[in-house]
Amino acid sequence: HSYPFCWRCDTPLIYYARASWFVKMTAVKDKLMAFNRSVNWLPEHIKEGRMGNFIENVVDWGISRERYWGTPLPVWKCEDCGHFDVIGSIAELKERGKDVPDDIELHKPFIDEITLTCGECGGKMVREPEVIDCWFDSGSMPFAQWHYPFENEEIFKRNYPANFISEAIDQTRGWFYTLLAISTLLFDEPSFKNCIVLGHVQDQEGRKMSKHLGNVIDPWSVLDVQGADAVRWYFYSTSMPWLPSRFGPENVSEVQRKFMGTYWNTYAFYVLYADIDDFDPSQHSLVRENLTRMDLWVLSRLNSVTRAVDTYLENLRITEASREISDFVDELSNWYIRRDRERYWGSEMTADKEAAYMTLYTVLSTLIKLTAPFVPFMSETIYQNIVRPFYKDAPESVHLCEFPACDESFIDENMERDMKKVLDVVVLGRASRAASNLKNRQPLSALYVTCRELPAEYCRIVADELNVKNVRFTDDTSAYTTYTVKPQLRTLGPKYGKLIGKIGDYLKECDGNEVVDCFKRDEPYRFELEGTEIEINESDALYDLTQKPGFVAQSDRELTAVIDTNLTPELIDEGFVRELTSKVQTMRKEAGFDVTDHIIVSYSGNERIAALLEKYGEAVCQATLADGIKEGAEGYIKEWNINGETVTLGVERV
Repeated sequence: HSYPFCWRCDTPLIYYARASWFVKMTAVKDKLMAFNRSVNWLPEHIKEGRMGNFIENVVDWGISRERYWGTPLPVWKCEDCGHFDVIGSIAELKERGKDVPDDIELHKPFIDEITLTCGECGGKMVREPEVIDCWFDSGSMPFAQWHYPFENEEIFKRNYPANFISEAIDQTRGWFYTLLAISTLLFDEPSFKNCIVLGHVQDQEGRKMSKHLGNVIDPWSVLDVQGADAVRWYFYSTSMPWLPSRFGPENVSEVQRKFMGTYWNTYAFYVLYADIDDFDPSQHSLVRENLTRMDLWVLSRLNSVTRAVDTYLENLRITEASREISDFVDELSNWYIRRDRERYWGSEMTADKEAAYMTLYTVLSTLIKLTAPFVPFMSETIYQNIVRPFYKDAPESVHLCEFPACDESFIDENMERDMKKVLDVVVLGRASRAASNLKNRQPLSALYVTCRELPAEYCRIVADELNVKNVRFTDDTSAYTTYTVKPQLRTLGPKYGKLIGKIGDYLKECDGNEVVDCFKRDEPYRFELEGTEIEINESDALYDLTQKPGFVAQSDRELTAVIDTNLTPELIDEGFVRELTSKVQTMRKEAGFDVTDHIIVSYSGNERIAALLEKYGEAVCQATLADGIKEGAEGYIKEWNINGETVTLGVERV
């Protein structure tokens, strides 16, 4: 600042030169620098940057303040000869002072009433009127919290130095420095091993929150609505701790919906079916021989995530750990459970159903221990509902449990890699369907994929997920796709001038695959136009993947997924059946039936739908827990338009 201003009200300040008491920090500058370098700073640049630069220019510490409130400066000075003594304890004060009460209050004005006798001239010694800089108090925290050295020596030494500390970046000149300064003077070592330096919380416009600007958010307005867990998760997961973060209720609600909502829905799914079946996990076991590929995959992912989170936290990488958890919760809910929900529908406790329950229970009971440091209240709620009622000898709280250890025997990296490829293919396949405006309930004949061939079991998962009959792998999708190529005017214009328009026309009509194949070989594409040899490099062209009639393609880097959109009468019929099944499921919910209720499906008013139900009725019954299908809509009835066909359907509980 060119002139000092009050940071609260922006009015000018007046500086007065005052006599002060100092601690001679310049005498230990070299030690301060060495100890600072021994600390693991996060981010790393703080060590030699902000903190290192501050210590490089260290000055003696003006430790006294002319205030009333604060820790009194324990310095008594002789009124006659000027000799001064620093008193180090209540016991020493009672030994040296006159009429010191047993319950002496060590603050102003009581401490000021105590006088000492000068050891040099016998004169009267009175306390210096100043108090100590409050930052001295904060820097003394590591030993003062235990009342060391007067007691608790063992517990102090067990906890000193601290494994890690954390505060905002402005504490470089505050707590970080005073901790280091005092520990250097008293113990000849730093008082902390690691330090996570936090960025400031800003408002939505990126300004530092400040009361005098009026942009401070009342924390209770967020805690009472979104909850403490959501606020914690927002700060853990949105950015690295040392980066400034823009904070607002909307930001918290977004992460609450994406992560916590998904997490809670996963838990709610388990509880819904476990309650229906009176499932007690303590009476069952996880039998590996009964686990499906999806079970083995999710358990492998669980243990890989456990290992990763443990490693990240060990290295104080909080954001990376939270994102690892978030990705896994998304996979658990939107892939594993969505793919396996039908395994919970049967009325009997088969070996497969037991495997499904125990797999999901194992995942959830481990996951709550992983998430306990991040979202403590939600983790505790889930623990009390799915663990404590069934395992009476379990710790009373999830926060009293051991942090989970990775079971390496469950990890199969090849399987995880294959399933990751499956997920990538499915994402592109869904995008292709969306681009074609074909519902996922409409079966298709084939999906063509440009990647290494996956095992048959994974192909079945892709085929079922995308509702295609066949998954085929190919190195060349040119039979189904091509590229639209346009000239890059910025580079080709100066080279070919008036020919640029005709170059564009030529590229519009040429084989786009041939052009892009040249680029992939790091070769230019050449052709002749009006007697001129045209040479186009990749930087001279703008190209996009497109598809030939009857196919829709989507690409991401080296992976391309192409769906065959040509529909046969058989495929169209199957699409109708899928739509019918969906409508019956909707009517079950609307009629208020339980998920375990068996029903009768009825219909009227459409001959084509009647023929389809006669041909595919067994599949509809199996998917909807229907014991039969009959003509003449009864029970809860509703009229539907299914792919242009109007029909009235009925459902009734058996």
